[in-house]
Amino acid sequence: MAGSRMSRTLRAALAAIVLAANLTGPALAVQPGEILADPKLESRARALSTELRCLVCQNQSIDDSDAPLARDLRLIVREKLKEGASDSEIRAFLVARYGEFVLLKPPFGWHTALLWIAPFAILLAGAGALVLRARRPAAALTDTAPLSEAERAEVERVVGRG
Repeated sequence: MAGSRMSRTLRAALAAIVLAANLTGPALAVQPGEILADPKLESRARALSTELRCLVCQNQSIDDSDAPLARDLRLIVREKLKEGASDSEIRAFLVARYGEFVLLKPPFGWHTALLWIAPFAILLAGAGALVLRARRPAAALTDTAPLSEAERAEVERVVGRG
C-alpha cells in the first residue's frame, strides 16, 4: 500500500511539473483568425513578426505580444504579404511609419553605433580596470620601506602585550 501511495504521489508530482513547464513557455499571441491560408506566407509572417518590436511592451516581439497594437502590426504584415510585398519592403514600410525602434535588431549605422558598440566598450573597460587592480597591490607591496628600529620595537611591544 505504501508503494502505491508513493507511486501516486510521484505521478502527481511529475504531472504538476509537466503542467508547470507547459505554462511557463512563451505565450504566442497570434490568434487563429490572423493565420494566413498559405503556409509559406504564414511562415514569412511569423518570421517577420519575431523581428518586430511591440511598441507597447517594448521588450517583446509582436509575435509574442497580446497588445492590441501588436495585433494591428501583425495584421499589417499579413496584408502586405498578401499584396506581394517583400520582407524588406514590409520592414521599410513599418520603419517609415514607426521609426527604427520597431525593429528588435536595429541596423548598424552612425546613429545606432553607440547602441552596438557600448556593450563591448563597457566590457573592455571592466577588463582593463580588473587588470589595473590586479597589478596595483603587487607594485604597492614592493615599494614599501623596511621598518625602522623604533617601528620594530613598537611592533614587538604591541605583539608582546597580547
